[in-house]
Amino acid sequence: MTFSMNDFRLDGQVALVTGGSHGIGFEIASALHEAGAKVAFNSSSERSRERGLENYAKAGIPASGYVCDVTDEAAVAQMVKSITADLGPINILVNNAGIIKRIPMLEMSAADFRQVVDVDLTGPFIAAKAVLPGMIAQGQGKIINICSMMSELGRETVAGYAAAKGGLKMLTKNICAEFGGANIQCNGIGPGYIATPQTAPLRETQPDGSRHPFDAFIRDRTPADRWGETGDLKGPAVFLSSRASDFINGHILYVDGGILSTLGKQPE
Repeated sequence: MTFSMNDFRLDGQVALVTGGSHGIGFEIASALHEAGAKVAFNSSSERSRERGLENYAKAGIPASGYVCDVTDEAAVAQMVKSITADLGPINILVNNAGIIKRIPMLEMSAADFRQVVDVDLTGPFIAAKAVLPGMIAQGQGKIINICSMMSELGRETVAGYAAAKGGLKMLTKNICAEFGGANIQCNGIGPGYIATPQTAPLRETQPDGSRHPFDAFIRDRTPADRWGETGDLKGPAVFLSSRASDFINGHILYVDGGILSTLGKQPE
């Protein structure tokens, strides 16, 4: 393969980003648009879809929004059909939609556990299953699963999330194994701790001028000595969506500032 910088371009490609109305999903969708892709996203409610469309409009990005529960197989199939009719066949799927419930395991109900696994693991399975026939017919496709450091590590209160994200890592590898011969690449992105409005209280300077204990914990554990920004995920998303990554398959790219590479700083 002869390499060109144009291999990073996504002109004419159609990308579906699940849960793409805000946050990480919105940033990834924005990056795919900047690279030339046509963007579609889903939300679980009409209100969320409308807010998402407002966010894209403010950013000057033409995007198509759909209301769809990613755990509903029939609804996802219909959404894919609608996107194909509206924009064209889907070339790129980013499985970003997800939830987390921070509950100690002994207090977590099986219903709560199942809900997290259903959204975070079954949802990506359903979405991938819905787009794969079209990708096979086109002779190419890119699937990116948004994994997590919890795909590798456990932590108190996130039994359901860790189980789902660990499973998503293996689903990523299995899609690679089953469909790599059809020129379909399935990879994952594993974000580290990302600075978002939801985590802002954990990063605020305390009244005595010290760092919040959790902020200190994360920065001391991260060789980059900072939280990630949503923009840190843009380059990896474009790369894994583009021809430049055609021989990369079944890989999880951790965008974590090095946190998975160290035990942390030695106490002074």
